[in-house]
Amino acid sequence: MPLPGRLVVAAAAVVAIVVSLVQLRADERGITRVTGEVQGTPIAVYRATGPGPGPGPGAEAAPVVVVAHGFAGSQRLMESFALHLAGRGYVVVTYDFVGHGRHPAPMTGALGDQDGTPLVLIRQTREVVDHALALPGVDGRLATVGHSMATNILVRHAQEDERVAATVAVSMFAPTIEPESPPNLLAVVGALEGRLEAESRRVVAMVADLEAEAVQPFVTYGDPLAGGARRLVVSPRVEHVGVLFSRTTLEETGAWLDAVFQRGPDASPAPAEGRALARGRWIALLLAGVFVLAWPLAGWLPRVGSGAGTGGANASWRRLFLVAGIPALLTPLLLALVPTSFLPVVVGDYVAVHFGTFGLLAGLLLWWSGGRPGLRDILDRSGLRGGDRGNGGNRGDGVRILGGAALMMVFFLVLMAWPLDRYFTAFFPVAERLPLLLAVLVGTLPYFVTDEWLTRGADARRGAYAVTKLLFLLSLGLAVALDFGGLFFLLIIVPVILVFFLVHGLFSRWIFRRTGSPLVAGLGNAVAFAWALAVTFPLYAGL
Repeated sequence: MPLPGRLVVAAAAVVAIVVSLVQLRADERGITRVTGEVQGTPIAVYRATGPGPGPGPGAEAAPVVVVAHGFAGSQRLMESFALHLAGRGYVVVTYDFVGHGRHPAPMTGALGDQDGTPLVLIRQTREVVDHALALPGVDGRLATVGHSMATNILVRHAQEDERVAATVAVSMFAPTIEPESPPNLLAVVGALEGRLEAESRRVVAMVADLEAEAVQPFVTYGDPLAGGARRLVVSPRVEHVGVLFSRTTLEETGAWLDAVFQRGPDASPAPAEGRALARGRWIALLLAGVFVLAWPLAGWLPRVGSGAGTGGANASWRRLFLVAGIPALLTPLLLALVPTSFLPVVVGDYVAVHFGTFGLLAGLLLWWSGGRPGLRDILDRSGLRGGDRGNGGNRGDGVRILGGAALMMVFFLVLMAWPLDRYFTAFFPVAERLPLLLAVLVGTLPYFVTDEWLTRGADARRGAYAVTKLLFLLSLGLAVALDFGGLFFLLIIVPVILVFFLVHGLFSRWIFRRTGSPLVAGLGNAVAFAWALAVTFPLYAGL
């Protein structure tokens, strides 16, 4: 597209970014957020300013709500709840579980054992609750809100702690629930979470004297004032993450707590009431604006070569399935025979080794099927060796390749990682995660460089990039099938990997068209993916 067209796209993207940032900041206006630690656990305390709850003289005391995130999440992921409930007059405390977010310590204990890691997280929750109830401006009443993994933790905590008056369980799976406990349970589930909806119906039916299928959403069974109430909420058109930002989820959570604590409209500070109800949409617009902005910005990258001499040239479907299909089958079979648990992170070490093994096998097959070129020819094609540009190289192209990859990383850290970290979930690593980042990078580098080499080029087959990613995901699926108990958590991150492949696949396409080199996007994507794995996978120290 000519330069004016790129400028129009860039301007539209910038407008989307600015509008979304203004709206997100509006959600936070009138709310104070104070960070701190409780015995090493990072916490944040949210309150509405002005009339209502607060620590000052004459301020109205209010109940406190402790909010917990799910597996591989962070307290920032739950900020919509914090802002909305603080706007309704509650004091809200969020925190990072051990091994998550900015908590520097790893989880311990057996992950799949109710007497293992969950006990560690329950003890941590009790420490946060004790601190929350001692805060100024808290009237001694307590409720908890949790998502996914946290629902099990908060339900068990409520069954042990009589101070909990209500629990909101979002995307719930908590096997210890009984008809009499925990008190006043609100089960919230996304309409696209069918299996979890069935579980929530079963739990609500315990107090309704009904079959699970007969439980009606948005109907309260039991008396909140007596402590035995339960209610099922099905948030429309959302899944496991979108449910956290649903207007229905937030409004029903606030209304449930108001009913339990008998708080009317006068208890909510008017300037703050009703905030964060559209926060998910503004975050989506912000990220969409950043994504679109990448296209015109790619035009500023340095030109390296024509791209015709890369591994994608003459890559027939037969060759592509040979180079990517054989590693897809062999990698899980080979890794099933060797230990892969060497990093203090849940399944992240396996993912890194899978990437590395897949990439090395694919690279070897790419070299073999391409006529077994010598080192000089490889350097010429990559642009890393000075020489005649007609042979694919030029003096200084290596610097341009590294410079282009560096610019790609600046874009990733400034325009992608920052908004994710600020408005979605923790995305900047604590110091304890930096060695993990480097270790994962050793695995992602061979994969992404080889894959870009195979799928880009003047003669690369249309759809080649999508095919190789599908083969990689199928390879991960085979690995899980071979060791379901040890690699079960891989199923949780497959959607994240898929989103990364889609987004960064478009980035790499734009970058290759501009630079003519598969190495720019290959290096950039390797670092970006290693970063994402290192900052989001939970730290885990074992038993």
